[in-house]
Amino acid sequence: MSNIIQTILSYGFLSRALIAGLLISVCASLLGVTLVLKRYSMIGDGLSHISFGALAFASVMGMAPLKLAIPVVAIAAIALLRLGGKKIKGDSLIAIISSSALALGIMLISYSGTSADMNSYLIGSLYAVSKSDMMAAVVLCVIAIGVFTFLYNRIFTVTFDEDFSKATGVRVGFYNTIIAVLISITVVIGMRLMGSLLISALIVFPALSSMRVFKSFKAVTISSAIISIVSFLAGFCLTLFLDGIPTGACITIVNLIIFVVLSAIKMIR
Repeated sequence: MSNIIQTILSYGFLSRALIAGLLISVCASLLGVTLVLKRYSMIGDGLSHISFGALAFASVMGMAPLKLAIPVVAIAAIALLRLGGKKIKGDSLIAIISSSALALGIMLISYSGTSADMNSYLIGSLYAVSKSDMMAAVVLCVIAIGVFTFLYNRIFTVTFDEDFSKATGVRVGFYNTIIAVLISITVVIGMRLMGSLLISALIVFPALSSMRVFKSFKAVTISSAIISIVSFLAGFCLTLFLDGIPTGACITIVNLIIFVVLSAIKMIR
């Protein structure tokens, strides 16, 4: 353990990846509980594909990737949360938008020949996390924790019953927009480390794992954050031991193991 700590402290990119990863894990787990309960568990996967398309377009056009990707993904997230289930079912809408954005991104990358530069967005990389990404993760985490702390009751009612929330005067659209913007920023920043193919694991697994054990919304939310932190730390350390294995894959496997173990405990109980 001491060797791992020394290694992390010796390399700046590892320190940045550790800090950013922990903060993104917390944000993804908090938002993941709401999305899973609203039956939008795959929105993270869809938004990651949209983000990949936006990043590919920005790279080809020589634009700042994050400055373009964040607003584009935020608009897509708002559209998915507001339009899903009205004209087209939520999962179908996610599939349509995400597959189209992914196809567009692949076409742009293939045409421009910049595939080597975009590999980190597909599978994630410890080297891809910059100082600006880390600072953005710090700000995002502070805002996300603040939102869940001070607006807990509103988010609770919006999550479980939007019709009742509207009837009691709660601005459902406003709170859905907050959740959409936060999850879009989480996905865009988290793609640096997890990759667009696995970022949804940070959103879905901790929430589902905590639901195996706890029933109340507050207990599920808190335990989801704890599980996400433990999974990230274990996956991060596993990456350092298994040199060459992407961090996103290790973290996802650890999340899967925790989910299976907790599911088995639930069955036994």
